[in-house]
Amino acid sequence: MSVPQTKRLRVLLADHHELLRRGLRTLIERVPPWRVCGEAATGPEAVAAARRLRPDIAVVELALPGLDGLEVTRQIKDHLPACEVLIFTGSSESDELIRNVFASGATSYISKSDPGKILMDALASLAAHKPYFTKKASEVMFAPFAHPPGQPARGQAARAERLSPSENVLVRLLANGHSNATAARKQRVSVRAIETQRAGIMKKLQLKSFADLVRYAVRNGIIKV
Repeated sequence: MSVPQTKRLRVLLADHHELLRRGLRTLIERVPPWRVCGEAATGPEAVAAARRLRPDIAVVELALPGLDGLEVTRQIKDHLPACEVLIFTGSSESDELIRNVFASGATSYISKSDPGKILMDALASLAAHKPYFTKKASEVMFAPFAHPPGQPARGQAARAERLSPSENVLVRLLANGHSNATAARKQRVSVRAIETQRAGIMKKLQLKSFADLVRYAVRNGIIKV
């Protein structure tokens, strides 16, 4: 299995199956710069471990006892906005579930039945602060907005034109998975300025969640998936 060895990566594993955690640890640590910095078997343990260890990525089981994976994701993102969350599940992949996963703040969603290469590719993408969508997730998140190449989705062109160049740049950074702090460094402004601009963009475009922002960026050609 070939994975780009770009940088050191600290991963938190949250799954109530000890044998599965052990297998994931072995798979992840085959890439020398990557290591599992901690493990958790319940939702509350996962949140506490994330706050204590500050991992780069948290791999979170959807059906964690105590707190489910969606609530764990929301709490991790509230405390550690730069931590990427990958939801790992053995549940059936309903459209509603996939939408809820991305609305919670997760940046990837894969099934326990997917090949190990999918997990490693997802981790490599999240390590670069870029969302990772499987074919199924892409179909659910973006198919409703499909339109002919080069033609904006109906009703979106006017809203896209209302964004300033700097707003378009910020949307591209955020939709590609960059945190407010990373975007601030790239734009050479304060985090507060990014937060204010982000809030203004969400209000202007009438968006309610990060998933809405990603969908907007895709259907307007700001990013590609």
